[in-house]
Amino acid sequence: MGFRRHGPFRPGDQVQLTDPKNKRHTITLKEDGVFHTHKGAIPHSELIGQPEGSVVRSSGGTQYLAFRHLLQDYTLAMPRGAAVIYPKDASMIVGMADVFPGARVIEAGVGSGALTCFLLRAVGPEGHVTSYERRQEFADVAAKNVEKFYGGPMDDNWRLVVGDLVSSIDESDVDRVILDMLAPWECVDAAAKALTPGGVICCYVATTTQMSKTVEAIRDHGSFTEPHAWETLVRDWHVEGLAVRPDHRMIGHTGFLVSARRMADGVTPPPRRRRPKGTTEEL
Repeated sequence: MGFRRHGPFRPGDQVQLTDPKNKRHTITLKEDGVFHTHKGAIPHSELIGQPEGSVVRSSGGTQYLAFRHLLQDYTLAMPRGAAVIYPKDASMIVGMADVFPGARVIEAGVGSGALTCFLLRAVGPEGHVTSYERRQEFADVAAKNVEKFYGGPMDDNWRLVVGDLVSSIDESDVDRVILDMLAPWECVDAAAKALTPGGVICCYVATTTQMSKTVEAIRDHGSFTEPHAWETLVRDWHVEGLAVRPDHRMIGHTGFLVSARRMADGVTPPPRRRRPKGTTEEL
């Protein structure tokens, strides 16, 4: 986790170049490298040694703003074997599931490695993430994406297992279990056995049918608190002086999140209190 995220640019750094139309290009700096575009070329040597936030000009006269890319930019642009979890959902998983420094986390359904990058950053050098992925081709893509972002192998913090979570899991007393798969309800029992009391299960699903099955499976298992289901919508705003309005486009539905906490062994959750039919008052 020693990949440098600040200071002057140096060879090996991944740099994001943004043109006046906000089109972004990510390059890896090399001593003799050249970035080619239809708007002209930029030798990497013009970037090496410069601070972040510098402006470089192509041979065609176009100016580019240079920064190291943010994790959210990297995950949206990374090569994909499977669809990635959007930054808005990944950040909600890290925040709402309270993935803390030093946590031991299980992730099932690694996809292209986007959420893995967020989880590794959240647990820090003292934490650990184990990722389960059924498909070898997805695991290969995820490994390359994670190692590219962090500048090398993550052997001390990350274990990638090719196999099914239910049949392959060998951890216990983990702090968080994150499920990103078509049928997370099939893994609820395995998650319960792996989680320490007080631990959190968090599931990412795409449809209301999946959400319903997941909620009911967690509820029926008897080892978790009442599950919480929600989604997050993100809307940008246009601000030019006094011309302030919501943007015409927004990041709407991408998926639903369902979370619950592991109760102590042998403890029965309190019965749910339901609103009587025909009333609107809270009990």
